[in-house]
Amino acid sequence: MSVNNSGVTPQRLLSPLGAIAIIVGIVIGAGIFKTPSIVADITGDVGWALIIWVGGAIISLAGALCYAELATLYPHAGGDYHFLTKAYGKNVSFLYGWAKAMVINTGSIALLAFVFGDYMTKVIPLGPHSVICWAVLIVVVLTIINLVGIEASASIQTALTVLEVSGLIAIIVAGFGFFTSSLPAVENPPLFSSTPQFGMLGLAMVFVLLTFGGWNESAYISAELKGTTHTIVRVIVFSLFIISIIYLLVNIALINGLGLKQLANSKAASAELLGLAFGPIGEKLLGLFVSVAALTSINATMIVGARTNFAMGEDWHGLRKMAHWESSRGTPRFAYLVQGVISLALVGFGALQSDGFEAMVEFTAPVFWSFLFLVGISVFVLRVKDQKTRVFSVPLYPITPLIFCIASAYLAYSSFSYAHSKGAVLISLYVMLVGLAALLVLRLKKPLPH
Repeated sequence: MSVNNSGVTPQRLLSPLGAIAIIVGIVIGAGIFKTPSIVADITGDVGWALIIWVGGAIISLAGALCYAELATLYPHAGGDYHFLTKAYGKNVSFLYGWAKAMVINTGSIALLAFVFGDYMTKVIPLGPHSVICWAVLIVVVLTIINLVGIEASASIQTALTVLEVSGLIAIIVAGFGFFTSSLPAVENPPLFSSTPQFGMLGLAMVFVLLTFGGWNESAYISAELKGTTHTIVRVIVFSLFIISIIYLLVNIALINGLGLKQLANSKAASAELLGLAFGPIGEKLLGLFVSVAALTSINATMIVGARTNFAMGEDWHGLRKMAHWESSRGTPRFAYLVQGVISLALVGFGALQSDGFEAMVEFTAPVFWSFLFLVGISVFVLRVKDQKTRVFSVPLYPITPLIFCIASAYLAYSSFSYAHSKGAVLISLYVMLVGLAALLVLRLKKPLPH
């Protein structure tokens, strides 16, 4: 077993409700406000559009069930970093942790901070560099809140998630015209009246799965969740059920309220629908909902991202300061500080070179999905390497993990293809090459005992 610098391990301080709020909050982001239009445009058919969303829910559930088996077998604050260590060793897991710590998690925090800053600047401008000021401010404030402790950050997360879900419920209410008769009558073609090409369906699925992305972070809280070992399974499944129902209802509401054609052509479908249903105040409310969604995702990403840093600190002597865990607060303090500093550095870099910054973050997707594919394969690997009795086993094994592995491999391929088409695939390579150099340096240091 790994030991950390303080000799203290994570305690079970997180309630199931707080865990659900973290998972729902990290999955439901700004994507659900944009992806429905993209999927409607690609598919061109109501039936196929909804089938794609249902398919995305099923694939995400397959992956979540794989993570549930691994999380109950190896509950650890390191989440899928820890699973990769068990399956393939510390070299592979370090490269994954490196990518998450340097770009994937911290880059997401920085980009979402800019989204929040864009909306808040319209409400309360903070001078000529208002967006940057808001971005820096929210990273600092949320880092401080998380340093206070897991109970405080989970409480904030629960409140933000409630507000975020309330915004989506407002869209659902507007789309079904529950409290208004001002929506124009729309006519949609019959279900499955046209069939898009298979490749286009695959492209639509990429966007849907990206919108469902984040459920894998549930593994990072498995060692801190109150209750029995089975609690994490219930939390993961229930969270995905909530998310799937909300996503489907939002899509149906947008199709019902705007019509498939207008939805496909719209760049701000949710704002249009709220405007039709509730007038100008409806469109302004959407800005609030998007900013809350950004806040919710930032906070949840901070919670799970710091735990990746903590797990790396446990495994590597040169990073041992990040393995300090404050049991009274339920926080890896130094890991949070490292994450905050990197996030602020990326905010600064993004302010200077916004296009390059967005590309750097976006094109690490090939790395992320490649490692997620390895996590799926680890279900098979660990069935062979570790014959320990499973508290929870993936249903319909091996079909369920195969579905997840195939989907992850397809997304990795699609991400590489997209990055190559933009001439930016080298960005992913550079990130991993620097990670390899860091790995070689750490290998020269004495490893921590296990």
